[in-house]
Amino acid sequence: MNNAEIVDLLELTGRLMELHERDAFKTRAFQTAAFNLDKTTAELSQLPVDELVKLPGVGKSVAQKIHEINETGRLADLDALLAETPAGVLDMFRIKGLGVKKVRTLWRELGIDTLAELRTAGEEGRIASIKGFGASTQEKILDALTFLQEQQGKVRMDRADELAQRLREQLVPHFGRVEISGQVRRRVQEVDTVQLLLQTTDPLSAMRTLRGLPNLTINERESSPFVWRGKAEGYDVAIELRLEAPDQLDRQLFIQSAAGAHLKQPGSAGVALLQAAYTSNDPSETAIYERAGLPYVVPEMREDDFAFRWSTQHHHTHLVTWEDLRGTLHNHSTWSDGKESVASMAAYTRELGLSYFGIADHSKTASYAHGLSVEQVLAQHKEIDQLNAGFGTDFRIFKGIESDILGDGSLDYDDEILAHFDYVVASVHQTLSMTLEKATSRLLRAIENPYTTILGHPTGRLLLAREGYPIDHRAIIDACAEHGVVIEINASPYRLDIDWRWIDYAMQRGVLLSINPDAHNLAGLLDMHYGVDVARKGGLTAEMTFNALPLDEMATYLQQRRNRISN
Repeated sequence: MNNAEIVDLLELTGRLMELHERDAFKTRAFQTAAFNLDKTTAELSQLPVDELVKLPGVGKSVAQKIHEINETGRLADLDALLAETPAGVLDMFRIKGLGVKKVRTLWRELGIDTLAELRTAGEEGRIASIKGFGASTQEKILDALTFLQEQQGKVRMDRADELAQRLREQLVPHFGRVEISGQVRRRVQEVDTVQLLLQTTDPLSAMRTLRGLPNLTINERESSPFVWRGKAEGYDVAIELRLEAPDQLDRQLFIQSAAGAHLKQPGSAGVALLQAAYTSNDPSETAIYERAGLPYVVPEMREDDFAFRWSTQHHHTHLVTWEDLRGTLHNHSTWSDGKESVASMAAYTRELGLSYFGIADHSKTASYAHGLSVEQVLAQHKEIDQLNAGFGTDFRIFKGIESDILGDGSLDYDDEILAHFDYVVASVHQTLSMTLEKATSRLLRAIENPYTTILGHPTGRLLLAREGYPIDHRAIIDACAEHGVVIEINASPYRLDIDWRWIDYAMQRGVLLSINPDAHNLAGLLDMHYGVDVARKGGLTAEMTFNALPLDEMATYLQQRRNRISN
């Protein structure tokens, strides 16, 4: 097991021990270990007990439990707790705002042990009558239940991509050609169907092969002689495997990779795109667009007619690519809640062929993420100066901070400290339950602050887990245009925020967008690939991408901005 899986097991054990009111000391031992190990870079699966106990927050008892996980892949204590806990109670932990104590109260006092019962209790007003809950909490629970219900059967882009690639590797030995299509090829941020096209001249034999593959379960009712539908072990998302003849695969790859609204678009040739796909003698994608009399559209943008409107001002070769990126500006290190040092993160950034690395650890108010005190800020800057002295002229670490936007819209730290940074990423992390008016005014004040360089993850959403707070996107983007603030496309597949649908409006208003990974470890830097995917989906050009600026231009941009503030 990897570190994340081990930490998840420890965290769940601690949570269930608290739920069942087990020994408080042992419960805290699991919770403390999980909290500390979430940051460790040590390979937990490779360490013996006598080495595990040397790690922060790990006592001998927990070290032995980790050893048990490594040896067996399970934890007997957790298995016992799970046997005592209804599945619906576990599901309640997914509800935003419900901690262990509240879940225990709902379970013990109201006898609720399914999400359906929780909804019924809320609709009948019984949750509001419990001490410590009230009408406001009841309403939030009902809203969260609705949100979760809408997300069922979906996975994030990264999980869908992982599954599609795994399926392709499994299927290639059995079929002459296998292509990933559908939502995954369009780079949809929340995927409800992972689709692949399989080339075959013998559908009957092909279907027998699919039925015999491990880890795949067919849905007999939804399947047909030419389409296998079902699920893969470990994934709560539909899978569709379409059997295609060799001379039809390219044509179907185009059709299946475009949304219906896109295919309905009529072109200058007088035929809709779908009709052109079926009547074109050449099944290649470029030929199909030519047959319809429409400009070529990249797979990411094949959602509706937006791409055709966008094409009146741009060409698909203008879209940003990974190769256009020159640096990365929103990253964390062990100074706050990251898992790698500034030096390690910068070195890997350089290995990726980028020419600058921006550190933006959390600010002091973010105590939950070990936000930096003023003294730590100055110490980190000293470390960065030493590291930069060792680089040549082709690489640089920029001194940034992810400053919390406080409740009144002000930034963390006073102006004297903010002036020490090369740039500031301003983000909301706390008090996320806001009305549209409150959230918008809070962000507007932060944007008006002259030290704000980049507006970080503007809605605070977590895909499939937490709906973002409502904001007036036009007002926010207009304010960024007025004050010269860059908007972040947070490339973490958990966020992908700002939503791609607002990228074009931002470009129209002259607002630059920065594809930021929000990386907390080395692998997190690669999340910029997902950021590029959704940036292209929204029509972002390399010209309007902030971190596509070369090192010298970025340094000049940031210095000139600081000069304007000081003057």
